[in-house]
Amino acid sequence: MPSRLRAILSLLVLLLAAPAGAQDKVTLRLKHLHQFQFAGYYAALEQGYYREAGLDVRILEGVDGNQAERDVLSGTAEYGVAGSSLLLARLAGKPVVVLGVIFQHSPFGLAMRQSGGEPDIRRLIGKRAMIGSLSDEAGNTDELLAYLVKEGVPVGSIQRVAPSFDPHDLIDGKVDAMAVYTTNEPDLFDRLGFPYDLYSPRAVGIDFYGDNLFTSEREIASHPARVRAFRAASMRGWQWAMSHQEETADLILNKYSRRNDRAHLLYEARQMVGLVQPVLVEIGYMNPERWRHIADVYAGLGMLPKAVSFDGFLYDGDDKRGSLVWLYRVLGAVAVALVLAAAVHFSLLARERKRALDAIRKGEQRFRTMFEASPLGIALIDSVSYEYRDLNLRYLEIVGRSQQELRAGRWLDIAHPDDAAQIKAQMAQLTAQRQSGFKATSRLLRPNGDTVWIDMSITVLDTEAAGHPHHLCMIEDVTAKKHSETLIWQQANFDALTQLPNRRMFHDRLAHDIVKSQRERSSLAVLFIDLDHFKEVNDTLGHHQGDILLVDAARRISACVRKSDTVARLGGDEFTVILSTLGQTERVELIAQQIIDSLRAPFALGQEQAFVSASIGITLYPDDARDIDDLLKHADQAMYAAKGAGRNRYSFFTPALQVAALNRMRLTNDLRGALAGGQFALYFQPIVHLESGRVHKAEALIRWNHPQRGVVSPLEFIPLAEASGLICDIGEWVFRESAQWVRRWRREHQADFQVSVNQSPLEFQREDGSYEAWLAHLRALELPGQSVVVEITEGLLLDANTAVSNKLLQLRDAGIQVALDDFGTGYSSLSYLKKFDIDYLKIDRSFTRNLAPDSSDMALSGAIIVMAHKLGLKVIAEGVETPEQRDLLAAAGCDYGQGYLFAKPMPADEFDAFLRSA
Repeated sequence: MPSRLRAILSLLVLLLAAPAGAQDKVTLRLKHLHQFQFAGYYAALEQGYYREAGLDVRILEGVDGNQAERDVLSGTAEYGVAGSSLLLARLAGKPVVVLGVIFQHSPFGLAMRQSGGEPDIRRLIGKRAMIGSLSDEAGNTDELLAYLVKEGVPVGSIQRVAPSFDPHDLIDGKVDAMAVYTTNEPDLFDRLGFPYDLYSPRAVGIDFYGDNLFTSEREIASHPARVRAFRAASMRGWQWAMSHQEETADLILNKYSRRNDRAHLLYEARQMVGLVQPVLVEIGYMNPERWRHIADVYAGLGMLPKAVSFDGFLYDGDDKRGSLVWLYRVLGAVAVALVLAAAVHFSLLARERKRALDAIRKGEQRFRTMFEASPLGIALIDSVSYEYRDLNLRYLEIVGRSQQELRAGRWLDIAHPDDAAQIKAQMAQLTAQRQSGFKATSRLLRPNGDTVWIDMSITVLDTEAAGHPHHLCMIEDVTAKKHSETLIWQQANFDALTQLPNRRMFHDRLAHDIVKSQRERSSLAVLFIDLDHFKEVNDTLGHHQGDILLVDAARRISACVRKSDTVARLGGDEFTVILSTLGQTERVELIAQQIIDSLRAPFALGQEQAFVSASIGITLYPDDARDIDDLLKHADQAMYAAKGAGRNRYSFFTPALQVAALNRMRLTNDLRGALAGGQFALYFQPIVHLESGRVHKAEALIRWNHPQRGVVSPLEFIPLAEASGLICDIGEWVFRESAQWVRRWRREHQADFQVSVNQSPLEFQREDGSYEAWLAHLRALELPGQSVVVEITEGLLLDANTAVSNKLLQLRDAGIQVALDDFGTGYSSLSYLKKFDIDYLKIDRSFTRNLAPDSSDMALSGAIIVMAHKLGLKVIAEGVETPEQRDLLAAAGCDYGQGYLFAKPMPADEFDAFLRSA
């Protein structure tokens, strides 16, 4: 009684002594940077609880975990937030006093990259770990060090790394483990898809308090009423923050920090529910026995003596020293209070009992309201019988059942059969007191058959010795998140069209099979499959029909291999197969031939049929290569060898293929310096007017004079130029050189002389492939567009898009004519002859070679000539080598001839002399 009266009198005197409206300015130093971890203090400030208590509070971030302790002891701040290491500071003689516990359980854990096997903390021995400060200063991760020792991992057996607090150090492999907050870093790991195992000291009974509100003895002695007011307002703020999580997250974003997004703040809030336990424990409550447990853990680490006393460390609102100071100040008032106390003792005792009962009832009502309104599903369960003792509405919503249905059954009745056994095993560990709780992601079955994914947290509750043990089950519906993760994983690892593994998944499986082959001392084969003539299907029937063909091809290839083998699509019309655990290579040949035979059959594409074949390259592990890159490179080389041998076949990798690939690579490298080195030369072959025998035209042909190899055929280096992108620069050089010569020949030989230049489809289709630069160059040389003919192939027109059409129109408008080269060897479609402005058709030499009066080649050549003339086109026959061929073509009406009969291709200066002598 005297203490209560003293408190009332002290408050009255304080109110009388203070000017109206005056507020005490105090500073609260946080443990770390602004985040939901300190939400209660922001709420107390923004909701006006501090103001109502007569306090003007300034909240400051912390740079490191011990700054709050230093500031409070130095007087820079009156109050601070720190971990359980405050106990070490107190017993080191520092006058710190804990006002209240916010986190009933520490959020500290240890994260390690998943190894693929069962989680085992002893994997950390000899590895690098980022755990706490490397200095002698007391840290906040001592509980993790105690945990390691208890699990058989001595601190000296690990390589401790100075903390950077950057989770990417673990993700990038700079360290093998790091101390994390379970409310923080796991969210980043999950977002990045980083596989990790999380270890908690609570699993072995090391249960530290987390964040604690504290002050100094000096503050309590000098301002006892202010301490009580600050503590009470702070706890009100925490109650509000934990029951208004979304509003608090918005408050932090608007006024304190945007370092983390809203989703992360809410993740932090959800994780804190199980650590703060606002439904079960009044925020601020602290148990001396828990502090004794923490002291015993420190003693086990050799940081404290055993059975040490920490009197005065835990705050008592009726602090005796503060009261003693007060007694000296108001000694007379105390004497009167003692007399009055004797008179009203029984009356106040009865009133106090009533107030205590009211407080208990209101507390129960408050906690019940929070229990019912919680965004998490919460159930109280008998740990022995698995019967439900209490449930909130959100739990019923998640499981899709009524309270009566659940109470009539048992807890795990609704669990997915595949998950129930694992949960029971963890419950056995819990009931055997080997752990105080656990978390798991599992599935529930609703009555309608739907599967619900939940994040579940199980916590043991203290019960009377004679009663059954109980546990609290908190669940959150994460079905949508799981479906999203599954979809993202599917999209990242499987081809959207064929549903086969994509390149990424193929690499993962190949790496796995290589390790398996090493372990079992077996071999495997990689098949690289390319569909022959697939582009022609796309060009003629369209990409939609091409996609249908690819899906059917994927099905056929998969049907030729075992389920344990892997079929993947790398992109386009390229497929790969992994044949694992091989016995003999004969089986590889058999499967490769089955795939070829399967793909040779016609593909039904609506009303059309398409025919393709396959070229397959095969490489063997470990005979041909021992790593993934070399296996794929060699299989690709073997596939090109199969194509070069005529397609529709398979080819094994041989060292000779590697030599050929190296030669191609070296030739490509040499080609990069050929233009600057002046190694190209332009040759010209005359095109003769058959009726008059005059040379009106010439075709420009490029030659490469290699310094070591001599003259390199265009058939060899043009494909390399196209593959390397050099073809555009080379084509530009050919055009400019040709323009110089045609200018001379139009001036000195014939005014309407024309030079034909060949254009690669890559040159024609390039994005910046406008002919403005060509036209400007012709204008600079005072040449008309008619002086140049551009030769293209049929394939370019088959896949003609708007850009191709526009460039053809640009050529026509500039007067540059277009010749269609090698006509008769491809599709020879009349549709594009009508659609595009073509000036010349060039009959391929394969028709000219076997011309005879009554031959089919003569009939076809004649038909081409007649058709071209009907369409207003001129005809040039290539490969004319004999007078008989010339005469037959001339009789059929062919306009021009080109071939060895007239002249071979010759250097420009020789061709100039040829014209002069003609």
